[in-house]
Amino acid sequence: MGILSGNPQDEPMHYGEVFSTWNYVMTANKTIADTQMAVNHTGDDDLKKLLNEVIEAAQSEVKQVSEILKANGVALPPAAPEPPTVELNDIPVGARYPDADVAATASMGLATGLVTCSQIMGQSIREDIAMMFGQFHVAKATLGGKFLKLTKEKGWLIPPPLHHSKTEDN
Repeated sequence: MGILSGNPQDEPMHYGEVFSTWNYVMTANKTIADTQMAVNHTGDDDLKKLLNEVIEAAQSEVKQVSEILKANGVALPPAAPEPPTVELNDIPVGARYPDADVAATASMGLATGLVTCSQIMGQSIREDIAMMFGQFHVAKATLGGKFLKLTKEKGWLIPPPLHHSKTEDN
């Protein structure tokens, strides 16, 4: 048995795992604050519900990854301050983000998170870290599907040019 066999939690993290997990916590903290701010701009109740799911998922992820970092003696990145809660009508119309833009931005963040989770899974040699980010990946894909469904239902989706196959009937 080598030094990297047995209980993965007893194995040291390599530099890539340390940097990627630390950076993930920093980015997730920013996602939480940005999404809380987006809730302020949102008038649609269904969209608010999904945004709150994003916040809860990110908070859970931060907690899990922070525990691993602390257990390995890595100082945590600073958390972004929580923005104040504001009533939608208190935001001037010209400064307010439309619901469609909020949904598109949240979807884009989830897509970026999928790539990040895949990258961390691919570089990890500790099975516990790879599996944890695999779970995050599945959760983000599920949330992304919910956002896609919502944007279609609300008429917010702007599709790229659609390809229609032309067949020749003779």
